[in-house]
Amino acid sequence: MDKIILKNLKKERRHAKVRAKIKGTSEKPRLSVFKSNTGMYLQIIDDTRSKTLLAAHSKEVKAKGKKTEISFELGKLIAKKALEKKIDTVVFDRSGNKYHGRIKMVAEGARDGGLKF
Repeated sequence: MDKIILKNLKKERRHAKVRAKIKGTSEKPRLSVFKSNTGMYLQIIDDTRSKTLLAAHSKEVKAKGKKTEISFELGKLIAKKALEKKIDTVVFDRSGNKYHGRIKMVAEGARDGGLKF
């Protein structure tokens, strides 16, 4: 099997396993991460009402540097937006990505910004 196809199948399987266990409620919404090659999108979602409460994109971050540094700042930005809307506790949804690199930096930035997982 082609390496790229196998990699995508593994990611889909991880994503399904994570989403089966994680549900966002109005008291504890879900912090969803989407990672592309050029950017990163974060959303805070209430799954019971199927509403996106907050969103942030890596282009909103004014910092320059490596992708991991921008990811850390993006985590702090979403935490700041969440605290303004009185959301202090979330469930982290890594969307099938492995917990290292940019995903880990987003989580650390959000924790540093004041969110609790």
